Amino acid sequence: MKWDPTKYVQFGDYRDRPYFDLTARVHADDPRLVVDLGCGPGNLTATLAERWPGAQVVGLDSSPEMLAKAGAHARSAPNLSFELADIAAWQPSGEIDVVVTNAALQWVPSHREMLPGWLAALKPGAWFALQVPGNFNSPSHTHMRHLAESPTWAGRLGGVLRHDDVVGDAAEYLNIMLDAGCDADAWETTYQQLLPGENPVLEWVRGTGLRPVLAALSAEEASEFEAEYSALLADAYPSSVHGTVFPFRRSFAVARKRE
Repeated sequence: MKWDPTKYVQFGDYRDRPYFDLTARVHADDPRLVVDLGCGPGNLTATLAERWPGAQVVGLDSSPEMLAKAGAHARSAPNLSFELADIAAWQPSGEIDVVVTNAALQWVPSHREMLPGWLAALKPGAWFALQVPGNFNSPSHTHMRHLAESPTWAGRLGGVLRHDDVVGDAAEYLNIMLDAGCDADAWETTYQQLLPGENPVLEWVRGTGLRPVLAALSAEEASEFEAEYSALLADAYPSSVHGTVFPFRRSFAVARKRE
């Protein structure tokens, strides 16, 4: 599945806010090695290089398209670099001080089973911060899944979309971190985002959740699917003179390994 960095950063202020809410809870004073798992186009990873100028900050992503975009940020920051890597195959070294992963682990179905091992490999005092979607039961996702599973589309889209168990809730991540010998903090937030323009929720999901559908269909089929899906979204998220309110629920968890 190819990613479109330009589409991904649309609505950037809204997409970026959870990252800053997450990293604000990481209180590492002088880290030497910081890793951003699933760094995307690198614009947010670059803020870690600015925050910790004495650290080597490495962004990892499995998308060549995203990393091509990220390269521009690396050229302007001597302590920032990016590498092609699959999160599902990644293992932390004992030299890492901070791991940040923002809106990426939902693409790794086994991440909850892998998380204890990642935490065990970190050195005492290291930090691990994660943020994942909490809106798989929202209309934006349920309508997409139900439409994909309908008789019209099931033959082409069966098994393409993930289901509502691909991430845990904040309490589950908290318990995993505590069991791994960490001090931990976990919470959930629903941002009431006011999106402008026509069909803004459709534009939003085109950048993320809808991508597996678009990748599985021809251009003509994708247009037909979007037309049906757009009508469902219009009912679920009515517009007003102020714009369209799009509730955006996220789950956060931050761990510091005990020394």
